[in-house]
Amino acid sequence: MRVAVVGLGFMGLTHLKAYKRIQGVEIAAVSSNDPKVLAGDLSGIQGNLDIAGEAVDFSSAQKFADAMECVTETQADAVDLCLPTAMHAPVAIAALRAGKHVLVEKPMALNAGECDAMMAEARKAGRILMSAQVLRFFPAYVPLIEAVHSGKLGTPRHALFRRRCAAPGWSAWLSNKSASGGGVFDLLIHDIDMALACFGVPTHISATGYEDLSAGIDLITAEMFYDTGLSVTITGGWHLPAHYPFSMEYTVVGQDGAMEYSSTGRPPHFYGRDGHYDIQLDETDGYQAEIEYFVASCRSGQPPVRCTPESSANAVKLARLIEQARARKGEILPCQL
Repeated sequence: MRVAVVGLGFMGLTHLKAYKRIQGVEIAAVSSNDPKVLAGDLSGIQGNLDIAGEAVDFSSAQKFADAMECVTETQADAVDLCLPTAMHAPVAIAALRAGKHVLVEKPMALNAGECDAMMAEARKAGRILMSAQVLRFFPAYVPLIEAVHSGKLGTPRHALFRRRCAAPGWSAWLSNKSASGGGVFDLLIHDIDMALACFGVPTHISATGYEDLSAGIDLITAEMFYDTGLSVTITGGWHLPAHYPFSMEYTVVGQDGAMEYSSTGRPPHFYGRDGHYDIQLDETDGYQAEIEYFVASCRSGQPPVRCTPESSANAVKLARLIEQARARKGEILPCQL
């Protein structure tokens, strides 16, 4: 299978490293508007995870300075879009019209209308469209989804998802809200998607917080309410520029058990009525597992079930509603996606 990686920043490099570990995949084309990067020097790439930049051999790949030209002219079977979020919809739609399968980084797009247009084009083209909501494949989060859906925890009673980092000085477009959607939107889309994966769409939401992107601050505490009495808290965001460390965590409590995890040193752990234990994790890298799943979908022609474009679109829609709720300063609002 021939893949074009479009956008060679932090996520583009992360995906390239994953593709190296997947058999039968060739990087047929790459695209970047940075000539140094396009020549293979990705040593200066930075991000909020411990993934170092490096030199990459692009000698056998077509090289494009323009993303749109890449997706329409390359002979690749699929394109992997790691572009600023504002570019996702137009470039994905062009790629689908050109007969390519599309993996698009999260958030799927900036708003509901763009997501709907992408899904409509995928149906029309008969091609695979998947958004890279990697937590659905992340070793620390997969057991949580399984525990909730299997009933291992009993009836869910409360959940907390938290994600924090410094404002991303390594990538100027992220602080441009018209390009990224803002810090809370770009960062906490992971946890919003995870809440949807575990519990579905809430009936009501509320949120409080503060936004000052120029100062590197974008914070939120959102509450999601369900008819069952379940409440889900999603909190975090950007905590000033440069020095604040990245972390992610969850605590989910059910009638019969609880699960907890923190990237700061607490591995996933199950607490039941009769005891507790660390959860054994799959050692496969989450990005690799995500991309392997996309590749398998393309090869089989079967749309993704584990991470559907509809679910990723709902994450975008819910994230935008939560932002609106923050502006209403804690008022409880109906949630209709």
